[in-house]
Amino acid sequence: MKSLLLWFSIIQLSSLTLSAQPSKSRGEWTSLFNGKNLKGWETYLDAPYTQDKSAKRVPIGLNKDPNRVFSVVKVDGEPALRISGETFGGINTLADFENYHLRLEFKWGELQWPPKLGQPRDSGLLYYSGGAHGTPMLWMESFEFQIQEGDTGDYWGVMNVATDIPARKNEKGKYVYSPGSPLLLFQDKTPNGRSCLKYPDAEKPTGQWNVVDLYCVGDTCVHVINGTVNMVLLNTRHLVNGKMEPLTQGKIQIQSEGAEVYYRNIQVRSIGQLPAGLLE
Repeated sequence: MKSLLLWFSIIQLSSLTLSAQPSKSRGEWTSLFNGKNLKGWETYLDAPYTQDKSAKRVPIGLNKDPNRVFSVVKVDGEPALRISGETFGGINTLADFENYHLRLEFKWGELQWPPKLGQPRDSGLLYYSGGAHGTPMLWMESFEFQIQEGDTGDYWGVMNVATDIPARKNEKGKYVYSPGSPLLLFQDKTPNGRSCLKYPDAEKPTGQWNVVDLYCVGDTCVHVINGTVNMVLLNTRHLVNGKMEPLTQGKIQIQSEGAEVYYRNIQVRSIGQLPAGLLE
């Protein structure tokens, strides 16, 4: 952990980009969800699921949602963004963000859809997102804060991104976040792969609201679930024209991935450095 703290002590950044958002002073929360409609967001949906392997798959596309996969509802007396999960896709901010603290709450609904019937309920928070919709992985290039039953906080790399994480192998041979362990490269088509498991598990039982905090300062990002840090990314970067370049800003995406889920109190604020004590 000392090596991590030394690394973070040099991060003293002072600017925040909130493209297409009102100007806010440092530390002031800005709501990204108005509780009435999806203003400030856009949606993208893949082709509907079919078991017919010979069927031509045509994505539903941008800002077309015939089955209301994304909608605003009231849950427990408060407005929430409902994602039905019926069709794979995502909803993302129109704005790009850098140097920020994002906070939101989520809880699982009851519905599940093929091809993920009977599997852990799945969604995901994708950040530093950019580029095209409809990639080979469906979602825009990004880093993923996994939101999945029992796995909330895991890291996944979407498309041509790379990061370093202090990690070790567990008894099953899977890489797990481990403060104080050597930094390992996580990137698709490399020996360690594109994903790393969180530690520890801090998700509440299905049906209860969970609080997610995501801290991103420069090329360092910290996953927090219900007040517990369970993943740290360092040196966030991506492949551009055959060369690795820093990736430190982008849109926020939330996935539709086969399970009904609710999000509320989605808000962001500017930060210039990680909060004191966050990684102690």
